[in-house]
Amino acid sequence: QVQLVESGGGLVQAGGSLRLSCAASGRTFSSKAMGWFRQAPEKEREFVAAISGSGIRTYYDDSVKGRFTISRDNAKNTVYLQMNNLKPEDTAVYYCAASVLSWGTASVLRGGMDYWGKGTLVTVSS
Repeated sequence: QVQLVESGGGLVQAGGSLRLSCAASGRTFSSKAMGWFRQAPEKEREFVAAISGSGIRTYYDDSVKGRFTISRDNAKNTVYLQMNNLKPEDTAVYYCAASVLSWGTASVLRGGMDYWGKGTLVTVSS
């Protein structure tokens, strides 16, 4: 079982930056691909970004490419999401997720995560 705890959400003005963190329990963190997802009010949860267990591979949704950066520190069992040039449409609850796989196809990364955190709210004001 993997427990994931997100932090770093808050209120920021459009154009600003935030960094989200996700701390994971367990001793096999480096073997797991990690991802960030988000859910805006009255919308379905959507994929944001993923990173391989080694940290070498990353994959982003087009909506955040060039603005968001996913990274991880396997020594700290933590994955990060650096969000720059935030827009009001980025407002959502952001969830951290983990896969039992070290990497996968786009469909697996977007729809096949195995463990989920409870989320952290990001609000971007215009």
